[in-house]
Amino acid sequence: MSRAGFHELGSDFANERIGRVRGKLARGETVYLAGLGLPGTHNSGVALVEVTKAHGPRLIINNEEERFSGNKHTTEYPAQSIDAMVATLRGRGRDVADIEAWLTSWDYFALAGTLARSVLEEAPQGLALIGVADATAFDRRRLDQMTRSPRILAKRLGLADPVPLICMPHHGNHAWFSYAASPFADDGEPVAVAVLDGTGDAGSVSLYAVKNGEMQQLYCNGSMFDSLGMFYSVISSTQGGWTWLSSEGRYMGAAAWGDMNRASNPYYSRLKHVLHLGGNGEIQLNRAMANWYYDPSVNPYKPALIEILGEPLKPEQLWNPDAVLRVEDIKHRPDTKDRLDKAAATQLVLEDAMIHVVDHLLRTTGAHRLVLTGGVALNAVGNMRLLEHFDEGWFEKNQGRKARLHLWVPPVPGDPGVVIGAAWHFAHLAGSPRGAPMTHAFYCGTPPTAADIAAALAADDVASERIGDVSTAEGRNAIAGLMADAVAQSGVIAIYQGAAETGPRALGHRSILANPCDGAARERLNERVKYREAIRPLAPMATLEAAHQYFELLPGASDADYNAYNYMVLTARSKPGARDKIPAVIHADGTGRLQIVHEADDPLTYAYLKAMGRRVGVEMSVNTSFNVAGPIAQTPQQAIDTLRRSKGLDAVIMVADDGTVHAAWHGGERDSGRFRKWLADWKATSASSQPPR
Repeated sequence: MSRAGFHELGSDFANERIGRVRGKLARGETVYLAGLGLPGTHNSGVALVEVTKAHGPRLIINNEEERFSGNKHTTEYPAQSIDAMVATLRGRGRDVADIEAWLTSWDYFALAGTLARSVLEEAPQGLALIGVADATAFDRRRLDQMTRSPRILAKRLGLADPVPLICMPHHGNHAWFSYAASPFADDGEPVAVAVLDGTGDAGSVSLYAVKNGEMQQLYCNGSMFDSLGMFYSVISSTQGGWTWLSSEGRYMGAAAWGDMNRASNPYYSRLKHVLHLGGNGEIQLNRAMANWYYDPSVNPYKPALIEILGEPLKPEQLWNPDAVLRVEDIKHRPDTKDRLDKAAATQLVLEDAMIHVVDHLLRTTGAHRLVLTGGVALNAVGNMRLLEHFDEGWFEKNQGRKARLHLWVPPVPGDPGVVIGAAWHFAHLAGSPRGAPMTHAFYCGTPPTAADIAAALAADDVASERIGDVSTAEGRNAIAGLMADAVAQSGVIAIYQGAAETGPRALGHRSILANPCDGAARERLNERVKYREAIRPLAPMATLEAAHQYFELLPGASDADYNAYNYMVLTARSKPGARDKIPAVIHADGTGRLQIVHEADDPLTYAYLKAMGRRVGVEMSVNTSFNVAGPIAQTPQQAIDTLRRSKGLDAVIMVADDGTVHAAWHGGERDSGRFRKWLADWKATSASSQPPR
């Protein structure tokens, strides 16, 4: 691997490069690092990070290849992401020669050993994994391309020699970046870090403690299959009818419609035995029930599990409409309630396991602050349960002090964040300070130019008009008023502004917006805008004041002005009466996957929420990702294509990097006239409010 251009930490090359970066930082120079998610593993991409001795690492961009290619969770070579990153670098007056180190999001040396060991440890059944193309989210068809990445990258960058790559440990990347970006201060108190994943390069559960800025690994389970992520992926896919990586969030949403009571759920008491919760926080897969340690796709259940859940759906059945949970069929299909109860039971088992791991970690470290990361940390309901479980009573009993859990989950806890982590981790090893805490996630790509928007709008089937400029507070408030006017009248609009969000959901830069007070909004968006299952909830975005008014914000998420609620990685329970006022954003279990918007992070969306308060009486909006059955719209052309595909979307508000704003809506026969009327009314109101000349 070294001859091919891959170098592990501790190698002569890695040590030389760390020393070189350390020296540059000591001299006050600015250093650039690139984190790479290579082909063969899901969510390939590239991150560009700027590092200084004074301020530590600063994320410039985190380009996810799926956004550029249109292939969700892609395992392909991140060619378009790299091209866009290079353009960004050159736009800053730098070039590829200024990148001091290229860092992979996986330690391929460790990964190769873990894969081989897993096959042998699970022998003879484990030998079947050798012939599985997509085992444990690895795409073997692209792994050969991964091994040639140093040469492929050199060719793409126009370099004569292969680009040397330093292999960074997957869970170490997750852990250090998530801690460093958290709001938890280095104050002498320990911070616990838990990485709960599908798998890493050395295992699927890793635990750390950080004190005085130094991170120590306490534990790694060393297993790819004793995995919470794999448990949830397999069950959600084979019961819900969706493919891996698309199934988990949907199944979490489905669970709310089932019986979430451990005492009465008809499946929980038997399903919980699929995971053995052992001493010292350990979790082991019950191989007498589960088959996915050697056949994760075709025959993942053994008879004992089939007796509980029924036969698993086969790969060829996934995405079959007959295999998709549909809430509207509850009264007509007797099996649907059972399937929802199975989803609830699966969620309850996952929560048990999360609590089991964290219980041990908090006892061991004596910490009351926890950073949770890895793919499992995308389970926003499970994250809320942790905050509720580890309350003052738990700490009084187990740590003998008055405290409660304080939790933070990064905006990108899954693998799109590991490329950032590779650069952050390397910077730490080179002596960089930890960097500033994150407050937003607007890092995928760069803001669209006016020329790019104009080119996308030059189409016969799309009507458009320049409507203003958000460069000033007055102009921003005017556009926010138009958006609120439309939404208050049951309009559905999309906002397309700035750099896109990194991570698997929109947060106001690539969002579809609707009225949270409209009880029909969920059905309308799911059926006519997003074309997705009726079971799917809609999320609330709100000002901090509105969030407090309608949701129970937990004190354990209050750090840095409730920063933990900025990223839709944590659900909140609604207050009494909230469903009557904001029914569109209260899920079946009375929760909402909340995003709090702060003016400093997103002035336009914040102004829109304030305008919603004046129009409908609550500073809140429905927020769902600006996409239709694919990745979130990245480019202006993708934004217009999404408008074309969504017959129920009234308009897209498109903001260029110079502040100019265009509105686009369906043209020709598809023009309903709704947005034209709202636009005309807004213009008339705006004109009448101007003083006479």
